[in-house]
Amino acid sequence: MPRLLLLISLLFAVSAQAAQSVDPSVFKALERAQSAQEKGDYGAAHRALKQAEAKPGSAEEALLWRSRAYLAWAEGNNRQALELLDKAIASGKLDESILPNERLNLAKLNLVGRRYAKVVSLLGSPANASEEVLQMLVQAYQGLGQHAKALPLAERYVQSNPNAADTWLQFLVAGNAELKRYETAERWQSRLLARHPNQAKSWRQLAGLQQMAGDEDKALATLRAAHAKGLRFSEAELDNLVLLAGAAGQPWQGAKLLQGMLESRLLASDAKRRERLGMLWWQARERSEAAQIYRDLAAQSGSAKFWLNVAQLELEQAHWQAGLDALKQAERAGAERRKVRSWREWAEGELSFERQRQVASTR
Repeated sequence: MPRLLLLISLLFAVSAQAAQSVDPSVFKALERAQSAQEKGDYGAAHRALKQAEAKPGSAEEALLWRSRAYLAWAEGNNRQALELLDKAIASGKLDESILPNERLNLAKLNLVGRRYAKVVSLLGSPANASEEVLQMLVQAYQGLGQHAKALPLAERYVQSNPNAADTWLQFLVAGNAELKRYETAERWQSRLLARHPNQAKSWRQLAGLQQMAGDEDKALATLRAAHAKGLRFSEAELDNLVLLAGAAGQPWQGAKLLQGMLESRLLASDAKRRERLGMLWWQARERSEAAQIYRDLAAQSGSAKFWLNVAQLELEQAHWQAGLDALKQAERAGAERRKVRSWREWAEGELSFERQRQVASTR
């Protein structure tokens, strides 16, 4: 708060050029109000400004609006501050030398109020923008949902400031990932990783981006490299990488990654994960891999559900006899007879037709 008050009090002062042309009584009121505000006596500041009189449309009126705006801001009344500062700037009566700072502060107030389009119109896209202005523009474009406009600004800043804070790189990672520019996001994440090579989170995020880019082998290599460095991931973190692939409509990539993690013993191979692997292969239409996994699970557990899964997968591949064998196992394990009967009738009919066709072809 003291820093904010200092900023406000500095901006409160009237420029020397303006002071020469402002009515003396108004100028003195502005000075008294500034002094009172610096001491935290907002009541006295209000009284000083209230005593000042200005003609409509005059420079004095604009300066009073401006001073009341900064006083309202100091009191935490951002809405009133925005309205008054906007009026002061729109009047066209403020000295040109102070207008850039006034517009910047008006943009700050609009940003707090989530008036993102106004922020952009006030700041534009200046060629030599400061870090503060670029941050505001990036935030405004994000608020407008225009990530494609925010990213070039952030990239521009990082390229000209190699030691930019991590938050800039994190935004470039998140923004590009949101636009599904996974390879670009991976590039920025690699720069973050170079800064924090012993941070497990950075390695995991890099692996996640590589997976989203469709390179599950690269993602697995990243996880192995981190593991070789002595870094450890929780099972929940690694499981979430697999779940992320499924949620993103990438079951094949998820299956490859999970299989690799199980084979590398990054994750324990329990029944729940093997079932998830089978489902991912099934979703990826790799039915023979899925059928083998479910067959192993069914044999180990004796579960009717797993035997039915095997039967369905075999029937989907037109493996009629294998499907019938699995249905027999499912029935023994207590599967619903109605379902077994309908699938058996379908499989037996197809198998009979196939045999008749084979006999006909040999004649």
